[in-house]
Amino acid sequence: MALLEVRHLKKTFGDRAVLDGISFDLEEGGIKAIMGPSGCGKSTLLRCINRLIEPTSGSILFRGQEVTGRDTDVRALRQMIGFVFQNYALYRHLCVLDNVTVGPRKLKRMSRREAEGKALHELQRLNVADLRHSFPSQLSGGQKQRVAIARALAMDPAVLFFDEPTSALDPVMAREVAAVINQLHSENVTVLCVTHDFELARSVADRIIFLRDGRIRAEDTADNLRNHYDDHEIRTFFGPGAAPV
Repeated sequence: MALLEVRHLKKTFGDRAVLDGISFDLEEGGIKAIMGPSGCGKSTLLRCINRLIEPTSGSILFRGQEVTGRDTDVRALRQMIGFVFQNYALYRHLCVLDNVTVGPRKLKRMSRREAEGKALHELQRLNVADLRHSFPSQLSGGQKQRVAIARALAMDPAVLFFDEPTSALDPVMAREVAAVINQLHSENVTVLCVTHDFELARSVADRIIFLRDGRIRAEDTADNLRNHYDDHEIRTFFGPGAAPV
């Protein structure tokens, strides 16, 4: 069953169409990666789906319900979509535990005790519970990423959005992030991941969406995109030795 159905989604800024008729489905428990050159609309797409940016036109169905209308409860929608930002977006003045509990306490009205129990569960799940009293400035990039994921999971979202989760990480840390996403996949967590990192996409995603100039040019497995397309644009982007930017 499709958790998310995007149909003919458009977003324009002035005369420029950043998204120009995007359509795809994301199944419950599935993982899709979105790839493409810089400026092709990848991050804008994520932000349109959770209404951080208002789409110009098109339809977004979340569990069969249209979520682009004026009567949509945007706050409730965002609680169903866990968003792990490229720069982690951790509160610098809060320790790890407080970073993870702030959402459940403020948005779900949990008691401090209940929120801390939930936070510790998610931090243990991601092997960073021992860092609960540390501050973001004391964490490595990989540790910040795990805390950011724990914070998103603490809200019990229906889907996790990742925006360039390995862009600031070295190869070792990037592999750790891939391992975490695969762990979530094994636990039936639904994921939509924007990335420039083909190895990450190859190792975690069921299918990859290739976006260029605001349009979907292909959607397929990593192997097919790299090895079985005659399209020069796709072959250049995904071909062995290619370094997409």
